[in-house]
Amino acid sequence: MRFIVSTSTLLKHLQTVNGASSSSTVLPILENFLFEIKDGNLTISATDLQTSMTTSLPVESKEGGKVAVPARILLDTLKTLPDQPISFNIDDSTFSIEISAGDGKYKLSGENGDDFPKIPVVENASSVNLPASVLTEAITKTIFAVSNDELRPAMTGVYCQLSDQHITFVATDAHKLVRYRRMDSKADKSSSFILPKKALTLLKAALPSTEINVSVDYNATSAFFKFENINLVCRLIDERYPDYEAVIPANNPNKLVIDRALFLNTLRRVVIFANKTTHQVRLKINGSELNISSEDLDFANEAHERLSCQYEGEDLEIGFNARFLIEMLNNLSGEEVTLELSTPNRAGLLIPQTNNENEDVLMLVMPVMLNNYN
Repeated sequence: MRFIVSTSTLLKHLQTVNGASSSSTVLPILENFLFEIKDGNLTISATDLQTSMTTSLPVESKEGGKVAVPARILLDTLKTLPDQPISFNIDDSTFSIEISAGDGKYKLSGENGDDFPKIPVVENASSVNLPASVLTEAITKTIFAVSNDELRPAMTGVYCQLSDQHITFVATDAHKLVRYRRMDSKADKSSSFILPKKALTLLKAALPSTEINVSVDYNATSAFFKFENINLVCRLIDERYPDYEAVIPANNPNKLVIDRALFLNTLRRVVIFANKTTHQVRLKINGSELNISSEDLDFANEAHERLSCQYEGEDLEIGFNARFLIEMLNNLSGEEVTLELSTPNRAGLLIPQTNNENEDVLMLVMPVMLNNYN
């Protein structure tokens, strides 16, 4: 088996699927890419058994075949080569691979492509089409709020709710929650599933910035994303997602409207002086004035800043983990945000002051108990 391809084209395709491969000690073949050639097309696959990704590209080749190629050594080699044609010669009996590029020759040992795990196919699937831009935005707005707590597996992914009116994406780690809803994307029938974080991270990196449609097929166990020459299939998280609607407070009489960038930069400065474990900041709202302060008693550090804001409601003092607020403000768009509050021990809601007509973004953050209310 022999084929010729450009180094930069091959590297780009390998980097797209590389995140799906696994450094598994149990199944060493997962550290390989599967190369399959058929009719002058090279299909590259990578998998960790939970998430699989394939991409294809045309190459110069007269015969077909398949081989498993060590991922790390191939990537490291291609990264150092200039853009030029590169030829692969694979011995069909020993699976040894000889690579020729310019004046260089490199040899490495591959494995039998038949030993590579089969890339799953989603059967009896329902499907929905989503624009790439909607999917990118949904992943960006939610993935930072996904939990890393393996003891609560449902929260380690993004919950997708499909209906004939809109599509909703939800992520939470019990400290913060994001609900991102699209009115311009709908499904023929209602359904819901939890997509794992790793698959979404890979998907976001691979999605093009051009306006194309992504075909999403799903059944009870897996989801399959297809666009351009890329396929990604992942096993869904088989858990029940918590009732997130019950957590969102409905009645929030205190509403603060503030410039997003100003609020964000103030928090970034004030948190420097906060306790390094809790990252706690105190928000004190009097009339149209917001006082943000922090202190670290161990080092006698403290910071105070005063901002003007629009505020409706009673004077209030509430504590938050500044890192959560910073993450949320970073992932919101628009010039102004509204912070809706009820009491110092109930969750606060961060909402963009002006939502895009087709999207509805809501972010929730749990407060932290202040040592004293003065």
